[in-house]
Amino acid sequence: MSADVQQKFSFALLRRVLAYAKPYTGMFVFASIASVIFAFVSPIRPWLTQYTLDHFVVKPDKEMLLTMTLMMVGILLLETLLQFLNEYLAGWLGQTIIRDMRTKLFNHINYLHLQYFDKTPIGTLVTRVVSDMEAISDIFSEGLLVILGDLLKLIVIISVMFATNWKLSLISLSIFPLLLIGANMFKNAVNRSFNEVRTQIARLNAFVQEHITGMNVVQIFNREEEEMKKFRAINAEHRDANIRSIWYYSIFFPFIEILSSVSIGLIVWWGGRGIFDNEFSVGQLVAFIMYINLLFRPIRMIADRFNTLQMGIVASDRVFKVMDTKAPQHSSEKSIVLPQIREGEGMSVEFKNVWFAYNEENWVLKNISFKAKCGQTIALVGATGSGKSSIASLINRFYEYTKGEILIDEINIRDYELNSLRRNIGIVLQDVFLYSDSIANNISLNNPNVTREQVIEAAKTVGAHDFIMRLPGNYDYNVMERGATLSVGQRQLISFIRAYLYNPAILILDEATSSIDTESEMLIQRATETLTQKRTSIVIAHRLATVQRADKIIVMEKGEIIESGTHRELLTLNKHYRKLYELQFAKEVAV
Repeated sequence: MSADVQQKFSFALLRRVLAYAKPYTGMFVFASIASVIFAFVSPIRPWLTQYTLDHFVVKPDKEMLLTMTLMMVGILLLETLLQFLNEYLAGWLGQTIIRDMRTKLFNHINYLHLQYFDKTPIGTLVTRVVSDMEAISDIFSEGLLVILGDLLKLIVIISVMFATNWKLSLISLSIFPLLLIGANMFKNAVNRSFNEVRTQIARLNAFVQEHITGMNVVQIFNREEEEMKKFRAINAEHRDANIRSIWYYSIFFPFIEILSSVSIGLIVWWGGRGIFDNEFSVGQLVAFIMYINLLFRPIRMIADRFNTLQMGIVASDRVFKVMDTKAPQHSSEKSIVLPQIREGEGMSVEFKNVWFAYNEENWVLKNISFKAKCGQTIALVGATGSGKSSIASLINRFYEYTKGEILIDEINIRDYELNSLRRNIGIVLQDVFLYSDSIANNISLNNPNVTREQVIEAAKTVGAHDFIMRLPGNYDYNVMERGATLSVGQRQLISFIRAYLYNPAILILDEATSSIDTESEMLIQRATETLTQKRTSIVIAHRLATVQRADKIIVMEKGEIIESGTHRELLTLNKHYRKLYELQFAKEVAV
């Protein structure tokens, strides 16, 4: 059994959820008052029915009978209004509160370390933001307020029943022990099944998201049938979890109806005998039948309401675990806001004895030290897995280094306000992510401060304007999800335009010329020269031809710097870099 299934009701979590209702205290109080009034109004109709039967039917009085009937209609309309307010206000509260919570959660996710996303399936996070939030809204719309209203209604109705006739009340409530036992068994069973349902939903979301995103791999390796078998198994487990909850409902609700009928039967049998002996009145008998119907309606639902409340608490626990995940510090009283640099200015970047591990066991970077002065271009070369891309991630604080220091303009990057730090760093990755939107919006990232003219001017400077103008709709051309309708080289050029448009002081090119055709490589090479002018640049590359002009080349192996110097200096050393160069040159000649 999973931890979620075993979890008990937590008042601490409930208080934390209720804290989000604080800005809406007035509406919460109003909804609560409506619930209280509704609870006290509910027994009035049965009492009026009893009074009418005993005073104006047994002893006929047509005028008073009409008056009492109109009063009962009025009470019914009042109940309808109160029930509407109850449900609408509770639903409004629930949806408004999860809007705030969902906004806060998504904002928090935006700033989490990339290390968190390495370990957490995207489908699971989608479940947290969407499905789990809906479960939390039910705490208000179908849980807490409704439960409190139903409990108050039960207390009021039972009190009125005992005030009316204690003997009939005891007969009516004689089957309550069975009811409480059944409700408790149902609550526990459905709670387990609902937790299983939530777990299966998260698994299903994660599987579907991952396989749709990686559909090209599935089809390339003819994995359609095998992956379909896995999906059928997960989908079947999701179905079975839902069927188990349906099974419990299909037993519990008829069980309640049977108990309700037995209770009414006992009242009719005992009350009928009492009428013959003049111990009870006809009005009391009819009123008690109405009381039983009013009594069993909330009882029938209250166990289900408790499960809804519990599911909301379980969902809130999952959501709060994401919210409580530590994110990089955005700012503090000591944080330094890094101003946007003017064109032609750069910043120095220095690594001092930096150590880093993703899992706190295996070091990815070991005692890394180097400095890129303002305007310099530093190239990082080495085999895959040597730690080059990790250096780029640390500069942006996508991950936090374990030991040592990283300085920008002689100040530790952790002392900078995060947004201002990243605003001054531009990254062009090998795997460019594009949204399903126009080219113009993918370049500007829908920034309202960036004009169409600025986008076009940046594209011309980078050298991508001509290929964009050849597309249908040119800058309004929709690239579809992940830029599926563009080539790798075209996607790279768009990322170069992005970087140029935002005018970063520090530019990081991470394998930006890998896996592209010769024509695109020439365009990107020119774009690289344009972007790196008068900027501090860190270029990560497999192709040594792209880094020969760098001010310094750093050769890495297994997370360590083994050589550094200019292209000529490293060739003269006749060590690892020269071997890489000769091996690559030999391959290019062979091709």
